[in-house]
Amino acid sequence: MSTAFSASLPLPDTTAASATASLERWCADVRRRVLDEVDAFVQEALRVTALSAAGVDEVLRQYASGGKCLRSTFMYLGWLCGRDPDPAALRASASLELLHAFALLQDDVMDDAVLRRGERAAHLRLCEHYRANGAPGSAPRFGASAATLLGDMCLVWAEQMLRESGVAADALTRLWPRYDAMRIELAAGQFADLSNDARSGPTLESVLAIARAKSGNYTVRRPLELGASLAGCPDRTLNMLGHYGSRIGEAFQLRDDLLGIFGSAAITGKPQDSDLVQRKATSVVIAALEMADATTRLELSELMNLPVLDTVAVARCRTLIAASGAPERIEAMIADRVDAAIDVVRELALDDARRSALEHMALLCTARQL
Repeated sequence: MSTAFSASLPLPDTTAASATASLERWCADVRRRVLDEVDAFVQEALRVTALSAAGVDEVLRQYASGGKCLRSTFMYLGWLCGRDPDPAALRASASLELLHAFALLQDDVMDDAVLRRGERAAHLRLCEHYRANGAPGSAPRFGASAATLLGDMCLVWAEQMLRESGVAADALTRLWPRYDAMRIELAAGQFADLSNDARSGPTLESVLAIARAKSGNYTVRRPLELGASLAGCPDRTLNMLGHYGSRIGEAFQLRDDLLGIFGSAAITGKPQDSDLVQRKATSVVIAALEMADATTRLELSELMNLPVLDTVAVARCRTLIAASGAPERIEAMIADRVDAAIDVVRELALDDARRSALEHMALLCTARQL
């Protein structure tokens, strides 16, 4: 069992004039402790499996320790809705970073991604490592296969880290059905996303449903529910956290869709044109096709159906999407969901520190000020 920290992390002090600064420090402290727990677990796992020589240690640093720890923070907040701060609960929450690493590794292989978090994607790094060692055979095939297997190991490690976190067995028993359901939902969302192409004419609602399963629920709602079930929260609390989580999860994905079209690589960690080049049916693209006038819709459709989208075509797509009014519609959808989620939080029987932390995370992850 990992013991990177044995002391509890205090709740943020929201009574002071600098409440926002206190919340920001608390989020940063949670992230630091989560990453220390993950690093301690991964180092031991690599020692046992002797995989460092294959070049996976740096890949794991990138995928398991390079994120913002949103899912772990939300799971720990779910725990705090029913219990006091606890290092074992924080350690259990940290295991979601390994589950997320699994999802990212798998996603990058399926999308043949180039960048992840500003660095070369795992399958490319492992390919280059294989080639640099002068090994025979296909380096690209090795890279994709090794990244897939590393993702499989992260999936197993995530459950192992959760099981060995130090949380009581009866608490884990409450969690497992929700944990299994979340993983199936994530995989089903990924499966649906394989054929989610803007050229096939999906509706906005169908696109949102896929995003909800693949990203939104798995980022906010399910982690909150996992933490709350671990803490033994009553059904009313679980249901209200679910309502909050579904709204913030959708708002998170809508923001991600906007950044996928208009955000810089410095913010997203991915090539700026990746969503358009891959013809991803994101909420922004589908809203633009639904809202644009006939002339704009025709031109955008023709561009999306080109065999290759070069930089000029991508820039023109952005111009047409902006002119359609879709970005403003998506921004309004984000604001509506955040407002609804904060209304739910204010009905929860929580103290100011816990309520403020949920409100802060809602604003933080949907504005992507991370």
